[in-house]
Amino acid sequence: MKARIYVTLKNGVLDPQGAAVKHALGTLGFQGVEGVRQGKLLDIELAATDRAAAEAELAAMCDKLLANTVIEDYRVEVLSE
Repeated sequence: MKARIYVTLKNGVLDPQGAAVKHALGTLGFQGVEGVRQGKLLDIELAATDRAAAEAELAAMCDKLLANTVIEDYRVEVLSE
């Protein structure tokens, strides 16, 4: 089973890397960029065959390691079974 996890900073959390990317885009001539937020994308392959169990396991992975839930949100997508 293949899954994708998106990890992003929560609204209101300062994003210095996003600000640096926004600034760099401006210096390269891309003047219409009003904001940038950075995040992480993880593709994971699981041996699981039950979709609900896989989603629960992926959420546990995020809660325990993949996301800092104090400052980050995450979204899990199961792509194929």
